[in-house]
Amino acid sequence: MRPGIPGEDPKPNRDTEMLTLAGKRVVVTGGAGFLGRVLVAKLRERGVSEIFVPRRKEFDLTRHADVVRLYGEARPQVVFHLAAEVGGIGANKAHPGRFFYANAAMGLHLIEAGRLHGVERFVQTGTICTYPKFAPVPFREEDNWNGYPEETNAPYGVAKKALQVMLAAYRDEYGFDGVYVLPVNLYGPGDNFHRESSHVIPSMIRRMTEARDAGDDAIAIWGTGEVTREFLYVDDCAEGLLLAAERLTDSEPVNLGTGREIRVADLARLVADGVGFRGELRFDPTKPEGQPRRCLDTRRAEERMGFRATVDLEEGLRRTITWFEQQQRAGAIREVVYGE
Repeated sequence: MRPGIPGEDPKPNRDTEMLTLAGKRVVVTGGAGFLGRVLVAKLRERGVSEIFVPRRKEFDLTRHADVVRLYGEARPQVVFHLAAEVGGIGANKAHPGRFFYANAAMGLHLIEAGRLHGVERFVQTGTICTYPKFAPVPFREEDNWNGYPEETNAPYGVAKKALQVMLAAYRDEYGFDGVYVLPVNLYGPGDNFHRESSHVIPSMIRRMTEARDAGDDAIAIWGTGEVTREFLYVDDCAEGLLLAAERLTDSEPVNLGTGREIRVADLARLVADGVGFRGELRFDPTKPEGQPRRCLDTRRAEERMGFRATVDLEEGLRRTITWFEQQQRAGAIREVVYGE
């Protein structure tokens, strides 16, 4: 075994076992967010009663002292690290430095403090933005290091990718039990519908709904419409995270997705039909559109975790559009501000 930090006794490597979540003290970073709220609800269904959700105004996870204080107060046995600073293409282009620093710092502090506090299992959410720009489709976990990520996503993706390396190294040297999952693009009720920072599905839903209500005869969409994406309904992702915590036994990355690839142009037509927008969809090839193709190989998740997505895209879009229109009528669509 390699020597540890001077003055510390690294934990010996131990055999990883299946984990029962019921009765554990659990921290969910980002637990008040889009994915986090669903995960917290599912944890309660699994018999977890002690759930601590740190809020930014009390715990800035980019600050080491705040993370140490979090562990001291919550005393978690299991940590789900969902918190991230991220957005769509426009947001990634506008905030590359912030996205790299914030995501790297949060993970570094949480993993190291988790090791020192003896956390039993640490679940790190990665991102498919770590995959090379021209990775073979469908993306296999083995191809994750065979090239550089798409440029607009690279700072965020590389920061997350470093945490995968950290978890593997910590398992090797300290026996720290960390697992790493790679969710594909998420969507669903409760998503971020901000005009500038939202991802493709909530952005389309909001803009097409507003265009419909305004009687507009056309709407502009960035790119050619020929790039492809894959989308995972938020409830399916939360279930995948729980299965990862319960069943994964190493730090190798695991894709979470549906395995269904769709062109952005076809997605736009599905959304337009769903919201009742009858105008023209005008694609603008002068605008950036990110990675050419995205679709995951999901066999590892099924083989190692028994995970398979249950909500298809059409049904998920229907649920998401219904939720958005209800919130819009109630004036309850929240505008997200970076760094809050």
